[in-house]
Parts: sequence; C-alpha cells; structure tokens
Amino acid sequence: MINGFLLINKESGITSSRVVQIIKKKFNFKKVGHLGTLDPMAKGLLILAINRATKFSSLLLESNKTYQAEVTLGQQTDTDDAEGEITSTNKVTCSKDEVNVKLLSFLGESQQFAPAYSALKYQGKPMYKYAREGIKIDKEARTIIIDQISNISINLPKVSFEIVCSKGTYIRSIARDLGSQLECGGHLSNLIRTNQEKFFISEATSIDEACEEDIIPLENAFKNLNSITLNQLDTSAFINGVPLKLKIDHFDLLRVYDSSKKFIAIGKNTLHGFKHEYLV
Repeated sequence: MINGFLLINKESGITSSRVVQIIKKKFNFKKVGHLGTLDPMAKGLLILAINRATKFSSLLLESNKTYQAEVTLGQQTDTDDAEGEITSTNKVTCSKDEVNVKLLSFLGESQQFAPAYSALKYQGKPMYKYAREGIKIDKEARTIIIDQISNISINLPKVSFEIVCSKGTYIRSIARDLGSQLECGGHLSNLIRTNQEKFFISEATSIDEACEEDIIPLENAFKNLNSITLNQLDTSAFINGVPLKLKIDHFDLLRVYDSSKKFIAIGKNTLHGFKHEYLV
C-alpha cells in the first residue's frame, strides 16, 4: 500500500473535496484527505494525505500557510470574494498610504469572524447552507495570527500582497475587514496558496499530470524530526502502547524505526515514558 503526501496545484473553479475524489478514483486509493481547504475560486498548493498518511494529517494541519492575495476595494459581495453577488458599490477615496497602514494593522494576533459563506459548522450544518437559505448565523470570532504581510502592491482599487497566517485564517475575511475599515467595502478577487509547512507550490503537480511517483513517502515528509531506532523487544512493546523507559531528555517528536530500520511511527517522550503519537 502506498502511503504519503501528494502536492496538487489546484486550479480555480474546483472544490478541494472534488480534487480528493478525482485523485482517489484515479489511483484507486483506499483513503485520501486534504490538509486545509482551498475555496473553489482559490488556486495553488493543496496537500493530499494518501492512505495511512491521513493518520499523520494533524501534524501538518496546524502549520502556517502562505498566500498571494488580491483585494478589490469599492465592491462588497455576499461571499466576500469574486464569486459572490455584489451587495454594495462605493467610491474608493482612501490614499495608498491609508491602505498600507490599515493592511499592516492586521499583523499579529486578532479575532476574526468567518465569512457567512464558509464550511464552518453551526449545530452540525455548514454555515454556507444557512446563508443560502437567508438565515444569519452569529458565530463567535476565532483567534488568528498574521505573522507577515509583504510584497504589498497598491494600484487602487486593487491591493496585492503576500500573507503568512495561522491555521483557520480566512483571507476573504481580511479582504472584507480591510474594505470595512477603509469605509468603501472590499472583496477577495484572487488567491493563490504558495506554501504550507515545508511544502511549496513549485513542488506541486496538476491533477491531470499527477502520478504515483509524485507521492512523498511518509517518513520523508518528516525528515526535519530527529530519529530513534528501537531494538526488537522494545519495538513490540512500543507498538502495543507500552511506555518505554529510554534516556531521552526532551519532549520533542521523533521519527521511530524498528531494528530493521523500517519507519513505524512518530513518538514522543512523556512523563510516563516514550510512547507513539502517530503509528504507521
């Protein structure tokens, strides 16, 4: 069974879940999941976990992401992006300096409200379904962190920039809130995900050109972690969940190999001993 991660360069106009379905059917994989949704309008890096790699997805889901974004000021839409219906149009009277200052004010930790049309669930139902029914849902704001905003280009009404942000950040909401603060409205008109964790769009392939040779082996995806090799007796106990008393002076994640040098898990030292966190 092939286990690992496949980097797809998603085109605009297709959902992330559809990409998963196509790849699963194309290679007849048992399990496929994606590591962070890209909206249909958005393009760029979509990481797919193949088969047993889905068990390791949480290690990458928490990672920061980098996007190239374009905001169009002066027009607000119901979806906060170019796919929605225009709900208001206003003249853009702000200066480039004002736009720059407001945009950089998003740096750091803040509270963000997700778009009304989003996959976030309320009482088990995605918010976009309520929005389509005309039902307004007041969901609590979520904490996000913007680490970097760079390569800013302002050619009003267009504002382009690169942004590095935490998991759960909606760039559509950034566009909406920027337009609101500038009192002219705004929406996300283009978005490309260029990086997530250690993976880059330059390494990704299209859906049509993807092949099994493109799949990154499970252990290779975590080469940044140090490793440990267990003897045969410890391997058996470790796999069965028995904490091992090893001389490890930290609580960092480690790649774990058995006595035959086969990758079997990612483990971690705990107060009770060395245990597996993610088992192949």
